[in-house]
Amino acid sequence: QVQLVESGGGLVQAGGSLRLSCAASGSDFSINTMGWYRQAPGNQREFVADITPGDSELYADSVKGRFIISRDNAKNTVYLQMNDLKPEDTAVYYCKLNYWRYESLYDSWGQGTQVTVSS
Repeated sequence: QVQLVESGGGLVQAGGSLRLSCAASGSDFSINTMGWYRQAPGNQREFVADITPGDSELYADSVKGRFIISRDNAKNTVYLQMNDLKPEDTAVYYCKLNYWRYESLYDSWGQGTQVTVSS
């Protein structure tokens, strides 16, 4: 089983920046796509960004040009650099890992980290 540990959330003023990290640990796995999702109160969880093993990046329109996703394969870690934050970015942010283990694909989710943007 692969476990994810997230860090980096917090409270920031509008226009500010935060950097989220998500580190994967476990045995006998190979990471495929890594991504970030978020869920605001009363809303469904929504896609934010993901990055493939070949470093192709995909972003939701709402964060394009402000957020940057990256990965460090040696550390099994994915990052989300969030710039020019807006109050509507306030949510719990979850990382998602798609990984191979014994020739099967699995998904694993982090525990979530709160991001609050004040106006």
